[in-house]
Amino acid sequence: MVEARITVNGKTAPISPAAPHTTVLDFLRERGLTGTKEGCAEGECGACSVLVARPGVDKPTDWVAINACLVPVAALDGQEVVTSEGLATAGEPGTPPTLHPVQEEMAVRGGSQCGYCTPGFVCSMAAEYYRPGRCAHADPSDGTGSEHGPNGFDLHSLSGNLCRCTGYRPIRDAAFAVGTPTEDDPLAQRREQSPPAPVATEYARDDSAFLRPGTLAEALRLLRERPDAVVVAGSTDWGVEVNIRSRRARCVVAIDRLPELRELRVEPGSVEIGAALTLTEIERRLDGGVPLLAELFPQFASRLIRNSATLGGNLGTGSPIGDSPPVLLALEASVVLADADGERVVPLADYFTGYRRSVRRPGELIRAVRIPLPLSPVVAFHKIAKRRFDDISSVAVAFALDIEDGIVRKARIGLGGVAATPIRALAAEAALEGKPWVTETAEAAAQVLRAQGTPMSDHRASADYRAAMLGQSLLKLYAQTTEAVPS
Repeated sequence: MVEARITVNGKTAPISPAAPHTTVLDFLRERGLTGTKEGCAEGECGACSVLVARPGVDKPTDWVAINACLVPVAALDGQEVVTSEGLATAGEPGTPPTLHPVQEEMAVRGGSQCGYCTPGFVCSMAAEYYRPGRCAHADPSDGTGSEHGPNGFDLHSLSGNLCRCTGYRPIRDAAFAVGTPTEDDPLAQRREQSPPAPVATEYARDDSAFLRPGTLAEALRLLRERPDAVVVAGSTDWGVEVNIRSRRARCVVAIDRLPELRELRVEPGSVEIGAALTLTEIERRLDGGVPLLAELFPQFASRLIRNSATLGGNLGTGSPIGDSPPVLLALEASVVLADADGERVVPLADYFTGYRRSVRRPGELIRAVRIPLPLSPVVAFHKIAKRRFDDISSVAVAFALDIEDGIVRKARIGLGGVAATPIRALAAEAALEGKPWVTETAEAAAQVLRAQGTPMSDHRASADYRAAMLGQSLLKLYAQTTEAVPS
């Protein structure tokens, strides 16, 4: 068995003797790289942000920022990591290193006070700094608004980073001031070579193990042999369980790099999305090709989370407040389930059976999500939450409508946060189909939509508020679309 190793700031080190549940954050800090901080231990503050070399969309390698507090260090066996300490360029002996451009701008523009959050901001900014094509859309008058700078910098890349003392204006100024990587920039040059290939991992310590099979067939055989195994991809959910609830597993099986789960195929009758592709990868590969998903992505957690989170993981947890299920229900998606005996396709509308329960059997994995074509032309995703971004929804509503000659020919509505499972709003769909797309129809269907599900009162919203938001969501859709839809 090959020793598990990780490359950090250009130096390779063994992962041993870290326990299999040890996070990248703790591994780094134990080795003196204390720029990586723990703030929330839930992936919400970004103080732990680091860069990882991942397969690129436009170049062989992308530098991707992730939450080091959530990912087991064993998950980065054979991989390449850069921390805030590794961004600066070493000088001559006896001289201080040269600051990286994003570090320099944060310093000269007052983007740091106490400094606790600064390394995380710097790593997230560096990922955006190196994003291919960043300066190709540098005109802030192109409709992207003030959240995109004249240098093409997308402030949403910092949506997972919180600062408690500096204030965001100087950080924004620093982000909008960075230029383009120079030709001799080593991290920019690194993008032209392929990232480290995934390696099969067997890392065991103290009666617990982290296993990364090399193929889907190996993974399915392993899950049949180890029904107690916890399956992880981006670890954005399991990492919270480990940190906050001190959960431990005797066996963790990583599936995030399985080639069979990382394909994206657009065929005449469907779009098939591999369950282990990250949301960022899906977003950039589809490039708006599925408009309803394009509306979902900016509202799904933060860029740091989307760089690790997967559709398979979001569906696999079975949470009634996950953001992707309402959208996928409206798209009439199906899940492709695989086990050691073969595959089966289950409509997502039939997948959930109860609170965090589904038809997925022990030993089965979600291999892919399949979306039928053609797509409905009138779509919207409305997420009602206390914050505009990076928040858990109180209610999530997804619409997909076919409207021809002013008549609603087909309506699909997915709901989250109003029942024990994500659901289709079947009664509201029936109230729309075959009716003219006029005010009276929208108001009548909105009344029906208010009664869908079994909303409850909790710290996020009351049952009455959730019901009201369902109705208002449909009225908002009508107001947004009536000018664009022929009457």
